[in-house]
Amino acid sequence: MSFWDTITGNDMTREYQAFEARAAGLPVEYQAAWTEIKANLSPYTSVTGRNLMPILDGALGLLEESAAEGASVHDALGDDIKGFCAAIAGEEGAKDFRDRWRRQLNKNVAKKLGRLGG
Repeated sequence: MSFWDTITGNDMTREYQAFEARAAGLPVEYQAAWTEIKANLSPYTSVTGRNLMPILDGALGLLEESAAEGASVHDALGDDIKGFCAAIAGEEGAKDFRDRWRRQLNKNVAKKLGRLGG
């Protein structure tokens, strides 16, 4: 991987396209689960999204293995895909970028109010 690819994110684009090609070979119900997994993991991303690449790779691997064994999506992921995603991204209530932004906004507002009030 070159420095330029890392800076521009080209390496991630190629990796993501490879994930999508792998997912296209899955049965339809697994493809729908893959789409739902991607949507539910997006709140856990960093600014670049690089932190999710190994998690997506692992989730897709699980789907591929389960499909190869003939298991249903329900057997592989359970009833709660959102909970599954929270579990593999960290744990329920794990800090994400919105929490950091919210904390910074609250801090800035408190500073402004402190200046206005005193």
